[in-house]
Amino acid sequence: MTEINLLQPMHASTRRNYVQRVVEHDKAESATVARQWGRDYWDGERRYGYGGYRYDGRWRPLAQTLIDRYGIKPGMSVLDVGCGKGYLLYEFTQLVPDLTIAGIDISDYGIANAKEEVRPQLQVGSAVELPYPDHGFDLVVSLGVLHNLPLEDVFRAVREIERVGRGASKYLMVESFRNEREKANLLYWQLTCLSFHGPETWAWIYDNCGYRGDHGFIFFE
Repeated sequence: MTEINLLQPMHASTRRNYVQRVVEHDKAESATVARQWGRDYWDGERRYGYGGYRYDGRWRPLAQTLIDRYGIKPGMSVLDVGCGKGYLLYEFTQLVPDLTIAGIDISDYGIANAKEEVRPQLQVGSAVELPYPDHGFDLVVSLGVLHNLPLEDVFRAVREIERVGRGASKYLMVESFRNEREKANLLYWQLTCLSFHGPETWAWIYDNCGYRGDHGFIFFE
Protein backbone atom coordinates (compact mmCIF):
# COMPACT_ATOMS: atom_id res chain seq x y z
CA MET A 1 0.00 0.00 0.00
CA THR A 2 1.64 3.22 -1.22
CA GLU A 3 0.72 6.80 -0.35
CA ILE A 4 0.84 9.01 -3.43
CA ASN A 5 -0.90 12.39 -3.35
CA LEU A 6 -1.91 12.74 -6.98
CA LEU A 7 -4.58 15.41 -6.44
CA GLN A 8 -2.83 17.83 -4.08
CA PRO A 9 -1.42 20.07 -6.89
CA MET A 10 -4.89 20.47 -8.45
CA HIS A 11 -6.43 21.08 -5.04
CA ALA A 12 -3.81 23.65 -4.03
CA SER A 13 -4.33 25.65 -7.22
CA THR A 14 -7.66 26.97 -5.84
CA ARG A 15 -7.47 29.73 -3.24
CA ARG A 16 -9.87 29.41 -0.29
CA ASN A 17 -10.88 31.82 2.44
CA TYR A 18 -11.45 29.33 5.24
CA VAL A 19 -12.70 31.71 7.90
CA GLN A 20 -15.08 33.46 5.50
CA ARG A 21 -16.97 30.22 4.92
CA VAL A 22 -17.69 30.02 8.66
CA VAL A 23 -18.67 33.64 9.33
CA GLU A 24 -20.37 34.72 6.09
CA HIS A 25 -23.23 32.20 6.22
CA ASP A 26 -24.85 29.75 8.60
CA LYS A 27 -22.34 26.94 8.17
CA ALA A 28 -24.61 24.32 9.71
CA GLU A 29 -27.42 25.20 7.31
CA SER A 30 -25.03 25.13 4.35
CA ALA A 31 -23.75 21.70 5.38
CA THR A 32 -27.29 20.37 5.78
CA VAL A 33 -28.12 21.43 2.23
CA ALA A 34 -24.81 20.12 0.85
CA ARG A 35 -25.38 16.63 2.24
CA GLN A 36 -28.57 16.33 0.21
CA TRP A 37 -26.23 15.97 -2.82
CA GLY A 38 -28.69 17.86 -5.03
CA ARG A 39 -28.53 20.81 -7.39
CA ASP A 40 -27.40 23.21 -4.66
CA TYR A 41 -24.37 21.04 -3.91
CA TRP A 42 -23.24 20.75 -7.52
CA ASP A 43 -24.50 23.86 -9.29
CA GLY A 44 -25.83 26.22 -6.63
CA GLU A 45 -24.06 28.89 -4.62
CA ARG A 46 -20.49 28.25 -3.50
CA ARG A 47 -21.64 28.17 0.14
CA TYR A 48 -23.33 24.83 -0.59
CA GLY A 49 -20.55 23.08 -2.49
CA TYR A 50 -18.89 23.38 -5.88
CA GLY A 51 -20.62 26.58 -6.95
CA GLY A 52 -21.07 25.16 -10.45
CA TYR A 53 -19.40 21.90 -11.45
CA ARG A 54 -18.95 21.86 -15.23
CA TYR A 55 -16.69 20.00 -17.60
CA ASP A 56 -13.46 21.91 -18.27
CA GLY A 57 -10.90 19.20 -18.98
CA ARG A 58 -9.14 19.47 -15.62
CA TRP A 59 -9.38 15.72 -15.00
CA ARG A 60 -7.53 14.62 -18.15
CA PRO A 61 -3.98 14.88 -16.67
CA LEU A 62 -5.06 12.78 -13.68
CA ALA A 63 -6.66 10.20 -15.95
CA GLN A 64 -3.42 9.95 -17.92
CA THR A 65 -1.40 9.58 -14.70
CA LEU A 66 -3.67 6.74 -13.55
CA ILE A 67 -3.51 5.07 -16.95
CA ASP A 68 0.26 5.15 -16.91
CA ARG A 69 0.63 4.09 -13.28
CA TYR A 70 -1.74 1.12 -13.51
CA GLY A 71 -1.08 0.08 -17.09
CA ILE A 72 -4.63 0.60 -18.35
CA LYS A 73 -5.00 -0.67 -21.91
CA PRO A 74 -7.82 -1.21 -24.44
CA GLY A 75 -10.20 -3.92 -23.35
CA MET A 76 -9.69 -3.29 -19.64
CA SER A 77 -12.29 -2.00 -17.17
CA VAL A 78 -12.39 0.98 -14.77
CA LEU A 79 -14.83 1.72 -11.93
CA ASP A 80 -15.19 5.14 -10.28
CA VAL A 81 -16.86 4.93 -6.85
CA GLY A 82 -18.33 8.37 -6.23
CA CYS A 83 -18.12 9.35 -9.88
CA GLY A 84 -20.19 12.54 -9.62
CA LYS A 85 -20.87 13.82 -13.13
CA GLY A 86 -18.52 11.28 -14.69
CA TYR A 87 -15.84 13.69 -15.90
CA LEU A 88 -12.90 11.49 -14.91
CA LEU A 89 -14.44 8.45 -16.56
CA TYR A 90 -15.05 10.46 -19.71
CA GLU A 91 -11.35 11.33 -19.83
CA PHE A 92 -10.47 7.64 -19.51
CA THR A 93 -12.60 6.88 -22.57
CA GLN A 94 -10.91 9.63 -24.57
CA LEU A 95 -7.42 8.39 -23.71
CA VAL A 96 -7.93 4.62 -23.98
CA PRO A 97 -10.08 3.17 -26.78
CA ASP A 98 -12.38 0.21 -26.14
CA LEU A 99 -12.32 0.74 -22.39
CA THR A 100 -15.17 -0.61 -20.26
CA ILE A 101 -16.22 1.93 -17.64
CA ALA A 102 -18.68 2.05 -14.78
CA GLY A 103 -19.51 4.72 -12.22
CA ILE A 104 -21.66 4.91 -9.13
CA ASP A 105 -22.64 7.91 -7.01
CA ILE A 106 -25.10 8.65 -4.20
CA SER A 107 -26.37 11.76 -6.01
CA ASP A 108 -29.40 11.43 -8.29
CA TYR A 109 -28.70 14.96 -9.53
CA GLY A 110 -25.05 14.21 -10.28
CA ILE A 111 -25.91 11.14 -12.36
CA ALA A 112 -28.81 12.86 -14.15
CA ASN A 113 -26.52 15.73 -15.12
CA ALA A 114 -23.43 13.67 -15.90
CA LYS A 115 -21.38 13.93 -19.08
CA GLU A 116 -23.72 12.74 -21.80
CA GLU A 117 -21.20 10.42 -23.41
CA VAL A 118 -20.74 8.31 -20.26
CA ARG A 119 -24.11 8.71 -18.56
CA PRO A 120 -25.42 5.29 -19.69
CA GLN A 121 -22.57 3.61 -17.77
CA LEU A 122 -23.33 5.42 -14.50
CA GLN A 123 -25.83 4.60 -11.79
CA VAL A 124 -27.09 5.88 -8.47
CA GLY A 125 -25.97 3.82 -5.50
CA SER A 126 -23.90 3.61 -2.34
CA ALA A 127 -20.21 2.85 -1.87
CA VAL A 128 -21.05 0.53 1.02
CA GLU A 129 -22.89 -1.95 -1.22
CA LEU A 130 -21.43 -2.00 -4.72
CA PRO A 131 -23.62 -3.80 -7.28
CA TYR A 132 -20.68 -5.39 -9.10
CA PRO A 133 -19.15 -8.88 -9.11
CA ASP A 134 -16.03 -9.87 -7.22
CA HIS A 135 -12.78 -8.85 -8.95
CA GLY A 136 -14.69 -7.31 -11.84
CA PHE A 137 -12.49 -4.27 -12.59
CA ASP A 138 -8.88 -3.76 -13.61
CA LEU A 139 -8.81 -0.39 -11.84
CA VAL A 140 -11.03 1.03 -9.10
CA VAL A 141 -10.77 4.68 -8.04
CA SER A 142 -12.63 6.62 -5.38
CA LEU A 143 -11.79 10.30 -4.98
CA GLY A 144 -13.10 12.48 -2.17
CA VAL A 145 -15.76 10.03 -1.03
CA LEU A 146 -14.80 7.98 2.02
CA HIS A 147 -14.48 10.93 4.41
CA ASN A 148 -18.17 11.65 3.80
CA LEU A 149 -19.15 8.38 5.47
CA PRO A 150 -19.44 7.53 9.17
CA LEU A 151 -16.60 5.32 10.34
CA GLU A 152 -18.59 2.09 10.26
CA ASP A 153 -19.46 2.73 6.62
CA VAL A 154 -15.87 3.65 5.77
CA PHE A 155 -14.90 0.09 6.71
CA ARG A 156 -17.75 -1.35 4.65
CA ALA A 157 -16.92 0.79 1.60
CA VAL A 158 -13.18 0.01 1.64
CA ARG A 159 -13.91 -3.71 1.84
CA GLU A 160 -16.34 -3.39 -1.07
CA ILE A 161 -13.75 -1.54 -3.16
CA GLU A 162 -11.20 -4.25 -2.39
CA ARG A 163 -13.75 -6.92 -3.32
CA VAL A 164 -14.64 -5.58 -6.78
CA GLY A 165 -11.07 -4.76 -7.83
CA ARG A 166 -8.42 -7.05 -9.26
CA GLY A 167 -5.10 -7.14 -7.48
CA ALA A 168 -3.60 -3.89 -6.20
CA SER A 169 -4.80 -1.58 -8.99
CA LYS A 170 -6.90 0.73 -6.83
CA TYR A 171 -6.58 4.35 -5.77
CA LEU A 172 -8.40 6.08 -2.90
CA MET A 173 -8.21 9.78 -2.01
CA VAL A 174 -9.67 11.49 1.05
CA GLU A 175 -9.44 14.84 2.81
CA SER A 176 -7.01 14.79 5.74
CA PHE A 177 -4.63 16.90 7.84
CA ARG A 178 -1.00 16.75 8.96
CA ASN A 179 -1.05 19.41 11.67
CA GLU A 180 -3.42 21.56 13.73
CA ARG A 181 -3.55 24.35 11.13
CA GLU A 182 -4.62 21.99 8.36
CA LYS A 183 -7.14 20.38 10.72
CA ALA A 184 -8.65 23.77 11.53
CA ASN A 185 -8.78 24.73 7.86
CA LEU A 186 -10.47 21.44 7.00
CA LEU A 187 -13.06 21.95 9.72
CA TYR A 188 -13.73 25.49 8.50
CA TRP A 189 -14.03 24.53 4.84
CA GLN A 190 -15.69 21.12 4.78
CA LEU A 191 -19.44 20.76 4.27
CA THR A 192 -19.93 17.01 4.01
CA CYS A 193 -17.23 15.24 6.08
CA LEU A 194 -18.17 12.75 8.77
CA SER A 195 -14.81 11.01 9.22
CA PHE A 196 -11.89 13.24 10.23
CA HIS A 197 -8.57 11.40 10.47
CA GLY A 198 -4.88 12.01 9.96
CA PRO A 199 -2.89 9.98 7.40
CA GLU A 200 -1.71 7.40 9.95
CA THR A 201 -5.28 6.60 11.00
CA TRP A 202 -6.45 6.31 7.41
CA ALA A 203 -3.57 3.90 6.72
CA TRP A 204 -4.62 1.88 9.79
CA ILE A 205 -8.21 1.71 8.53
CA TYR A 206 -7.11 0.54 5.08
CA ASP A 207 -4.80 -2.07 6.57
CA ASN A 208 -7.56 -3.43 8.81
CA CYS A 209 -9.86 -3.70 5.81
CA GLY A 210 -7.32 -5.77 3.89
CA TYR A 211 -6.97 -3.01 1.31
CA ARG A 212 -4.04 -3.62 -1.08
CA GLY A 213 -4.20 -0.60 -3.37
CA ASP A 214 -2.65 2.87 -3.28
CA HIS A 215 -4.06 5.85 -1.45
CA GLY A 216 -3.58 9.59 -1.12
CA PHE A 217 -4.88 12.78 0.44
CA ILE A 218 -5.65 16.41 -0.13
CA PHE A 219 -4.63 18.84 2.61
CA PHE A 220 -6.04 22.29 3.36
CA GLU A 221 -2.80 24.23 3.71
